[in-house]
Amino acid sequence: MKAIHLLIAVVTVALLASCKKYLDIVPDNVATIENAFTLRKEAEKYLFTCYSYLPSNGNITNNPAFTAGDELSLVYPLTFTAPGYEIARGNQNKVTPYLNYWDGESSGKDLYGGIRDCNIFLDNISKVPDMTEEEKARWIAEVKFLKAYYHFYLLRMYGPIPLIKSNLPVDADKEQAKVYRDPVDSCFNYIVELLDEAKDVLPAVIADPASELGRLTQAIAYTLKAKVLVTAASPLFNGNTDYSNFKDNRGVALFNTTYDASKWQRAVTACKEALDICTAAGLKLYYFTPSASEGNFSANMKQQLNIRNSINERWNTELIWGNTNSMTNQLQTYSVPRGLDPSLITNTTPSGRLAPPLKIVELFYSKNGVPITEDKTWNYPNRYALRTGTRNDSSFIGNSYQTAQLNFDREPRFYASLGFDGGVWLGQGKYTEATAFVLMAKAGQAASAVTVAAYSTTGYWTKKYVHYQDVIGSGTTLSIQNYAWPEMRLSDLYLLYAEALNEVEGPTSEVLNYLNQIRQRAGIPTVEAAWTQFSTNPGAYTTKNGMRAIIHRERGIELAFEGSRLWDLKRWKEAITALNAPITGWTLDQSSAAGYYQPRTIFVQNFSLKDYFWPIKDINTIINRNLVQNPGWD
Repeated sequence: MKAIHLLIAVVTVALLASCKKYLDIVPDNVATIENAFTLRKEAEKYLFTCYSYLPSNGNITNNPAFTAGDELSLVYPLTFTAPGYEIARGNQNKVTPYLNYWDGESSGKDLYGGIRDCNIFLDNISKVPDMTEEEKARWIAEVKFLKAYYHFYLLRMYGPIPLIKSNLPVDADKEQAKVYRDPVDSCFNYIVELLDEAKDVLPAVIADPASELGRLTQAIAYTLKAKVLVTAASPLFNGNTDYSNFKDNRGVALFNTTYDASKWQRAVTACKEALDICTAAGLKLYYFTPSASEGNFSANMKQQLNIRNSINERWNTELIWGNTNSMTNQLQTYSVPRGLDPSLITNTTPSGRLAPPLKIVELFYSKNGVPITEDKTWNYPNRYALRTGTRNDSSFIGNSYQTAQLNFDREPRFYASLGFDGGVWLGQGKYTEATAFVLMAKAGQAASAVTVAAYSTTGYWTKKYVHYQDVIGSGTTLSIQNYAWPEMRLSDLYLLYAEALNEVEGPTSEVLNYLNQIRQRAGIPTVEAAWTQFSTNPGAYTTKNGMRAIIHRERGIELAFEGSRLWDLKRWKEAITALNAPITGWTLDQSSAAGYYQPRTIFVQNFSLKDYFWPIKDINTIINRNLVQNPGWD
């Protein structure tokens, strides 16, 4: 009996310790916290601690949206850490969940720890003596934004979450720590409340770029509010009857299953306010201007750099928020094909392992700006047939090089975003059609699958990430033009506004205006001209449903590989269809074009209703019975 009592005591202590850890809501050392706010210098360190929890969304290991969806295929079993790809292959679980941002495990950051530190900061910043009230107000606004962002990040992953509005007092008992999940609408409302408190206090622009680039601004806060409200209005969270039985142990419904059209109107208002703030701050769609030392770029090459450099030119005119917590050297290293320069084939630092599947390749439009499945001039049934490049194709396809019909007559974003066998690769210090490398990837060629890790599993590469001035050198050198990950850029906001406005008013001229600005930069005809002249469904853009499909596809293309597609497919409730399809690529072990250009299945992806929200680690629901598990994971 004594042994049993001892065991119970040990288990109780362990559970209490775990309960403290699961949200980490009680300060660890009060004296240390007080010391942190005795001087401005120390308080600033705590401010940057709050920033330090920002997810590294420009890192293939840490961003769920890169590999947990269907945009990238990787060598499997994995040769590097990419837990999102385990999710894509159906291996997510509740015992040791991948990319666990709830607890900060399996390459996920401890976002509840971040929220706890934000609360500590907000509770103590008023004590700092050597600061102006204006500076305190700015720092408070930054931390309120971060607190909102961390809640939103968790909300997209897990659905209804506990809102940690304040930390528990040191003397709180264990029952107070056993929090409930808050209903989804309450989560969105609280996030927006924090953003509203922060957005107008933040600076309009960064006054000291040398030391403060990456810090928060009004444009960032207004844009996040727009994204939050578009997400709240979307089908996953607005009138979703799939979760009618999702309740906590008190019987409180965690989803409002009644559709509310006013949510879209709130989103429209927020998007327009964000656009006005961004315009006032001088933000505009990016267009490439070459330096005098680089010589003359052809019109086609400049067009490609309008697109590529909109994400990889540092602090360009389109960038709303560049996350300096997340630089892109890893993404670029993993995107440059080994053997791009055949004379440097032994250099395996550029590993070229991020591989878009054929379904993503086919997502891009034809050169006429419509889907290849409905372009009257494009032979979709014969897309895998062979075709030889000519001088007329020399900006995109190697002259006299035989490749698939799928790679011909595509829009500029296709060539700016994707590398492929026979494709011209602008970069490596070569900026003209006559000098640029042609990628050669069939078996036995320079970029073919030679090592276990340094190759593309599909025969396509993510050129979009790669700065055009990157250069492969001798030995193991790879010169990278590093840049901060673009968390938000203006074209994303244009598309959010067009989407929300279409849901409220249908396909108005304002909707078309914002779509067409993006399409103009992309080098394709307006929606009206493209569908009227080239589509087998010419009236699609004149109806709300037709325009919705166009906007969804436009987002998929414009924001390809930028971490939007997975969240978009989920919030639209389209993941159940899109992520239940084979992931395919070319037959890499073939040396002839006829053999290489045969589609092969890499794996068959499966997605069910439970995958819309990932599981909470089961130990948390054991410790805290008030914390119900997500549907399908219990």
